[in-house]
Amino acid sequence: MPQAEVNIGLVGHVDHGKTTLTEALSGIWTDVHSEEIRRGISIRLGYADTSFYKCKECDRYTTKEKCPYCGGATQFLRRVSFVDAPGHEMLMATMISGAAIMDGAILVVAANETCPQPQTKEHLMALDIIGVKNIVVAQNKVELVSREKALENYKQIKEFLAGTPAKDAPIIPVSAIHRANIDKLIEAIEKVIPTPKRDETKPARMYVARSFDVNRPGTRPENLRGGVVGGSLQQGKLKVGDEIELKPGIKITREGRTAWQSLVSRVVSLHAMDSPLEEAKPGGLIGVGTLLDPSLTKGDSLVGSVLGLPGSLPEVLTSLELDVNLMKRVVGLEEELEIKPLVTGEVLMLNVGTTMTVGTVVSARGDKATVRLKLPVCVEIGARAALSRRIAGRWRLVGYGIIK
Repeated sequence: MPQAEVNIGLVGHVDHGKTTLTEALSGIWTDVHSEEIRRGISIRLGYADTSFYKCKECDRYTTKEKCPYCGGATQFLRRVSFVDAPGHEMLMATMISGAAIMDGAILVVAANETCPQPQTKEHLMALDIIGVKNIVVAQNKVELVSREKALENYKQIKEFLAGTPAKDAPIIPVSAIHRANIDKLIEAIEKVIPTPKRDETKPARMYVARSFDVNRPGTRPENLRGGVVGGSLQQGKLKVGDEIELKPGIKITREGRTAWQSLVSRVVSLHAMDSPLEEAKPGGLIGVGTLLDPSLTKGDSLVGSVLGLPGSLPEVLTSLELDVNLMKRVVGLEEELEIKPLVTGEVLMLNVGTTMTVGTVVSARGDKATVRLKLPVCVEIGARAALSRRIAGRWRLVGYGIIK
């Protein structure tokens, strides 16, 4: 099975059917953690790969090698990775971290609720801030409403999109639970979300979006496997046997002083979903098996790190100089509030790549700010940091900063 070449996010308001739509597209239910199953919502980022095909006989799109509509032979188009982001407002930071590895997105809007809902707005704004421009809208749950109600909701979606960067995004009515119109959704994805050009000649670089201990309790020491990190290569290639470095790494305290130490290891395995790889390319979600102590990778503890070849990664920064761009109003609230300028001493939450950290504004001067971070970040100068402020008891997205 070839490696997926493009990462497509599923974003939108809580309970609008993102995970069900991911399953309709891929056959994989991504809510696998016990708390997600108990509560019926996504809490962590979910991942699923599938392949797109086009029927040579009836020209319809599918994820099956044999056309389910006419039984004809199909042509393979490409393999894609889906990133299922949580929709709950308390998990907005997780969604923004996921957006760092998305090449395009499906904005899921339920037809049985008025549009826009608070997180519909907030997720669309987050995509814009992170730089995800290629968007398809899935008008889901059309089976729950009348034709007239579906058309009314469709008009609401059009009006909502009109004032946003996604004003030209196609809107595809679907029923994820009944697998209805999924072929038209795939067709829209193929037309609107291209595979981006990536430079495979540069040194390998990957944002870590998940990290695991894959050993079962009670595994004998001689049978233990090293820690696994998951994410998506932004550039370069990674091969089994390559030496790798992860930054910022782990926190070390010696004689009362704290520092961050990068981790160096070796790639012992590569996987794209269940398929082993000898070499991984940019695009698509991969798992990287290492020789790291699995206690270092368990429970997503290395999420936010950057993986690359030793000596090739950017600096680790404990404070950021930012050119600040604030939105005019806070989205995600029933009543939208005006966003006031940053002030010295306030605490912000920042998303940089897949890193989530809080920081204190130590200097605010108009559209310039210096922020001291609680957790360091490994980042290129010129990258974006999404900025959130504590409003009404929640972290709310207020804008972004360009790192200088």
